[in-house]
Amino acid sequence: MLVSKSNDVFLNYLCQFIDVNEQSMEELIAKAKARFKILHLKKNEFFVNENEVCQHFCFVESGILQHSIEVLDEEKTTYLALKNSVTSSLSSFLFGKPSRKSIKAIADCKLWIVDLKTFKDLIENNKAFHQFYYNVIEKQICLIDDYRIDLLTLTPEERYKKLLATEPKLLQEVPLHYLASFLGISSRHMSRIRKNIN
Repeated sequence: MLVSKSNDVFLNYLCQFIDVNEQSMEELIAKAKARFKILHLKKNEFFVNENEVCQHFCFVESGILQHSIEVLDEEKTTYLALKNSVTSSLSSFLFGKPSRKSIKAIADCKLWIVDLKTFKDLIENNKAFHQFYYNVIEKQICLIDDYRIDLLTLTPEERYKKLLATEPKLLQEVPLHYLASFLGISSRHMSRIRKNIN
């Protein structure tokens, strides 16, 4: 685990979620970005372990973070954070509770991280970061809602086809067994579905 300094992919990401017509907002988001640090995680290193308190909120500049839980000694993938996304074990991070999940790098990662004190200061005192956070959380809630409904209403084949249509890079970048777990499908069934569709 190695911490270092900056770059502009993150700034571009932040600017997608704010009204950049106001120059003052662009300046504020640049100031917000300057409060983050860079963390490099090697493949299989943990961002947070289950039952530990999550110390950071992060932007994934490169790599993939797998969110997982243990169910009857089997690892289940609950979410995959790809590059150009933000993530955390949010309730653990915000409220200092032990995390109910682990977050692990399944490829080498470059992450922009911020601790809780800095994060709260940005939310309260930086109008652009407040707007960014509101907009990104709103988007995430909609995505999670769709995902939960899909798990209950779509067949495994339909879930795979939807993923193929909406997130093709997931299929290129994420190993099959993580994707199968994320979609609630066994690896064997997933292989059959891929064979039938391709």
